[in-house]
Order: sequence, then C-alpha cells, then structure tokens
Amino acid sequence: MKNNIITSFDVGSSQVRCIVAKHAEADDAVHIVGVGIVPAEGMRRGAVIDISDAANSIAAAATEAEEMSGERITDATISVSGVGIAIEKVRGVVAVGKADGEVTSDDVERVIASAQSVAALTNKEPIHIIPQMYHLDDQKNIKDPLEMRGVRLEVEAVVISAPKNTVDNLVSAFSRADIRVHDFVIEPLAAAQAVLTKKQKELGVVLVNLGASTTSVVVYEEGEVIHTAVIPVGADFITHDLAIGLRTSIDTAEKVKIAYGSAIYGEIKRTDEIDLSEFDAHEEGVVRHDHVVEIVSARLEEVFTLVREEIVASGKDKLLPAGVVLTGGGTNLVFVVDLAKDMLELPVQIGYADGLLGVMDHVDDPSHATAVGLILWHREFGDVEDLSGGNMMGAVGEGVTGVIESAHSMIKRFLP
Repeated sequence: MKNNIITSFDVGSSQVRCIVAKHAEADDAVHIVGVGIVPAEGMRRGAVIDISDAANSIAAAATEAEEMSGERITDATISVSGVGIAIEKVRGVVAVGKADGEVTSDDVERVIASAQSVAALTNKEPIHIIPQMYHLDDQKNIKDPLEMRGVRLEVEAVVISAPKNTVDNLVSAFSRADIRVHDFVIEPLAAAQAVLTKKQKELGVVLVNLGASTTSVVVYEEGEVIHTAVIPVGADFITHDLAIGLRTSIDTAEKVKIAYGSAIYGEIKRTDEIDLSEFDAHEEGVVRHDHVVEIVSARLEEVFTLVREEIVASGKDKLLPAGVVLTGGGTNLVFVVDLAKDMLELPVQIGYADGLLGVMDHVDDPSHATAVGLILWHREFGDVEDLSGGNMMGAVGEGVTGVIESAHSMIKRFLP
C-alpha cells in the first residue's frame, strides 16, 4: 500500500463497507480517515451473483471513502465469506537441507508447501495456511524450529479454503471497479482480529459473526484456530419471516425488527400492539408485539442451534472458558446475549472493534468488526511476501493456489 494507506472492504450480502486508514510508523498507530457504506447489490449469502452489480456497489463504497479521506483507492484487503469455507488439518514432512542439520527458513517454507500439497483442494482456493506445531526428529510440539538442529522436520497445520468461484468472482468484481485485491482474509478471522484478545484466544473462545445472510463461526484454543464454518442463515431471514408473518413489506418488516425485535419476551405483554402505519403511511392495522418477538426469537434460536452444532463439531462444547463473542449487525437485537447464553451454555458478550484511532464513531458498531479487522490484519501481516518476492497473495489474477508466505513471518504470525 502506498504512503502507508491501508484500505479494507467487507463485501457482505446487505452492505459493502470500505475503510481507509493511515499507518503512522512513528508510533505504529493506525487512524481511520475515510469510511464508505452502501447497500450491497449483486451479492447473496456472501457470494457474488452479479459481477456488474457487485462492482458498482464496491465502486460506490470506495467513492464515499475517498471523498471523506481525500485518498485515491487503488488496492485493498478484502474479506471472503459465504458457504463453502472449509478447514482441513494437514501434515507435511521434509528432510532438513543443511549438512549440519540447522533448520532454515527454506526448510520451513518447504515443509509448509508439503503440508499444503496434501490438502484436498478440488475447486477450492487456500486462503490461509496456518502452522500449528512443528516436530523435529523426536522432539515434539515446537512453536518455532528456526536454527534448531535435526534431520526430519514435520509440521501440523490447518488449511482454510474457500470455493474457487467465490474467490475468482470477487477478484473480477474488484477488477471491474478498478481496485486491485492485495490480500484475502476469511471473514470470521478478520472479525476476530478486531474484537478478540490474545488471552481469549489462549483460554478458548468462539467468535460468532451474525451477518445478513450468513453466520460465521471460528473457534480458538491455545491461541490457534481449531474450527471455522459459515452457516447459511442470518439476520435478513428474520426480516423475511416478519414480512410473511405480519403480511407486510420487506422494508416495513426491517423497520419493525429494528424498533421492536427482541430475542426473548422480557416484560412484553399480549396486549402490547404495534401500529404499522408508524413505519409506512400506506400500511394499515396493528400487530401484537409478542407475535413479533415470537418470530424473531424462533429464527434466532435456529441460528444458535446451528452455532451450537459447530461448537460441538469442534469438540469444545461447554469447554471454552472465554465463552462466546458476538459481532455483526444481528447482534443489535435486544436480549440477543441472553438468548445466546441460554442456547450455547457459555458466557456471552458483544464484541466491539478496538485498536484503531481516527473517526471511530463511524465504525463503532459490531457490524463493522470485519472491516476494522481487515485493517488490523494488514497492519500486522500485510508486508509478508511470498517466495517470488511479491505480496503475500502473489498476482491476484492468477489466483492464490500454491502461494506460500514467508516462513519466518508465518511462524511469528500465528504464534499465540
């Protein structure tokens, strides 16, 4: 990125969020200087379904951020979401190259490449290759093997991948908007970068990002990613259910959800009513408030049931001391934390982005966690280079398959 300018795009199903930030090397502070938020067109469940419409939304968000910041956006770090995100545990093994057995960065690069090569990546693009533990001969559980001595180097790693068409279509949409994709980050990892602490990741925590059309989940333990998933249900489904249940328009249903939606009944009475004309002069009639809550809570219970299944799949059900951190626009519903506590049987809190300065009031909402996390991700990892000396994703037009990050940076990057 030129002139210490960092740009991120969170291309969601309902909104495209763009943030422009400046990295001050003197004090290592990052200041948000521009924000652009526009409705997302051409997107469904985190994936591009119309490249032209998606490109127009991306360009519109960029224009807003450029006007606020006074900076020209040419490249960006972007989030990858949508169904089909997968995590696979892999193992690689190589012989140490030097005659004296000293492990070099070349050995680490080769063993990571060996691990990636065994991953099942048919129609998938590897987005993150995360070394979790190294073994050197009979010595196990090594975090950083550089300069140690041995003969046989092994790595246990996870490969997080996305459907190839999801990645390719995002690249095409950004290219049409005249923006180069500098780096990809899986959405829940980006959000985690903004709202989770090192201590939470060490203790064991699950981040749940309640988006518009999808809900993404990532589980950490001992500082490492152990499970991630994208569930194809989000907050927009609540709106659709309300529109059907209340026999009203989508726009009115969304307004009712924001004003009166609640995850639990609380002190709401059966006699409490909502006048729909309050939201649209063309609407007639009233609806019971408890009926609205019934619809909202039923859909949220479905979401948290699916989240619980992912936590069970990670093998950490009821075993995450740092509990659950909620982000995303869906967390703005009243009593969502209370319902999540009941459904997941873990401590639950709302996660707010931290770590940046500048116009934070423009992004002081859980729905912006991913966009802010992308900025923080780039600050920490954005200068990592691949083997060919380019940026960490290589030439984006060629895809990301086969790109291996600089070994020493990779090791430091994922140490807890």
